[in-house]
Amino acid sequence: MIRITGITVDIDHNEENIKDKIREVLKNRNLKIDKFRISNKAIDARAKLKVPKYIYTVDIEFDNEDYYVNDNNIKKIIEAEYIIPDLSWYKGKRPIIVGSGPAGIFAGLILARANLKPIIIERGEKVENRVKDVYNFFETGKLKTESNVQFGEGGAGTFSDGKLTTNTHNDRIKVVVDELIKAGADKEIAYISKPHIGTDVLVDIVKNIRHTIESLGGEYRFNSQFIDYETQKNKLKSLKIKQISGNIYQIDTNHCILALGHSARDTFYMLRDKNMTMSKKIFAVGFRIEHKQSFIDKSQYRAFRFKLPPAEYKLNVRANNRGVYTFCMCPGGVVVPSSSEENRLVVNGMSYNARSLENANSAVLVNVNPSDLGEDVLSGVEFQREIEEKAFKLGGSNYHAPVQLVTDYINNRKSTKILDVVPSYSIGYKLANLNEILPEYLNISLREGLSLLNNKLKGFSENGAILTGVESRSSSPIRIDRDEQFNSSVVGIIPCGEGAGYAGGIMSAAVDGIRCAEKIIEMIENEK
Repeated sequence: MIRITGITVDIDHNEENIKDKIREVLKNRNLKIDKFRISNKAIDARAKLKVPKYIYTVDIEFDNEDYYVNDNNIKKIIEAEYIIPDLSWYKGKRPIIVGSGPAGIFAGLILARANLKPIIIERGEKVENRVKDVYNFFETGKLKTESNVQFGEGGAGTFSDGKLTTNTHNDRIKVVVDELIKAGADKEIAYISKPHIGTDVLVDIVKNIRHTIESLGGEYRFNSQFIDYETQKNKLKSLKIKQISGNIYQIDTNHCILALGHSARDTFYMLRDKNMTMSKKIFAVGFRIEHKQSFIDKSQYRAFRFKLPPAEYKLNVRANNRGVYTFCMCPGGVVVPSSSEENRLVVNGMSYNARSLENANSAVLVNVNPSDLGEDVLSGVEFQREIEEKAFKLGGSNYHAPVQLVTDYINNRKSTKILDVVPSYSIGYKLANLNEILPEYLNISLREGLSLLNNKLKGFSENGAILTGVESRSSSPIRIDRDEQFNSSVVGIIPCGEGAGYAGGIMSAAVDGIRCAEKIIEMIENEK
């Protein structure tokens, strides 16, 4: 099979147009092309182009392939098959996974396909019950601390745009994509350049993967929290689990993947108190910025915006020696209430599959360095809690969100009105000065950063754009240290995914879950 990059076609094109371009690149006008496979599809809307174009990468098979291969945009590819060994011979203790976000789900899927019958411990609800709790909070402001946007089957990514983009290049990405398609995702996520699923579709996908794991002998235990562990000669011996009923029981195991979300703060404290080795890391905080989606479309696509899907952006600058950047951009989406602790306010962004709502939003964040905070390894967690409490009070102490025009935030003055962008946060909002939430050293960088971002996307920090606070859970402030074999300071406990500090989104977390499962498979094979 050969891969051809740089197949450029007009916005209005069909399959025959792509085939014609393939013949043109291969310099063979009479070449018979029965079928080809798209491996990448992207939009090129750079300002230097008068008209935006679609750019494809395609894979194709035919005789005499070597004749066409060159060093530029035509290369031969060989796809390796991902093989999971059959460990049905194993009669030892079942592996345990704590957490059922992307890392936990994909770790569980790989272990289940290896016939190891994993047990997945999840403190929150199964996804179909969780949806009810989440939307009840969206509508009424009544928070369930164990079933919300942060806690429950699918993890925080279930109530997001469902982005599958990642900066990593790893063969396991294809495994993740293939499994998502099997579970109900659109086949186009295998090739579009910025794939997303959408929260409405993700709910069913998460449920379908659970059914697959269970059909392979895996087991889910919901409303069950990991609260302690026991060791013998520094090797994992058992876990202690607390059910929502208050019942506490023990599971004997030698292998546990800690796929914690970074909102599992009580678990972090337990691990610290048991002297598990952890370290502070850079994380980021900020606000959600909202614009009209039509403004983003026009700025990215110009007059051709009506023929293209909702536009996205990804921006970053350096401001006052700190990184300021946008994250988790949600086209045609909403800002959602994302608290998991009482009297603390957190916001996030979410899009449905169609991305058809009026506003666009993204996090606009500033980096927090370990040196900014205290000596305790969990000082970042305490910092997050502090700004969440300030946001809660600033919004009125009722889970209404404080909002502010971007221009007012930059000028450090309370907003007294909104303009054309109406906040999408569902519970309610209160006009405020968001400078009161963050410490001044972060406000200085964020204010400067917003002005610089406006130079990159004209009107980004003007034209009625609004900020909603506070976005505090974009990344984990800690890393649970692991060695080359992925063991923590306790042999048999494997920290994994975003909460443990090894991922930064759905795809990278899922890939890390697969890698951690592979380590357990390797350990068990070595025991044979």
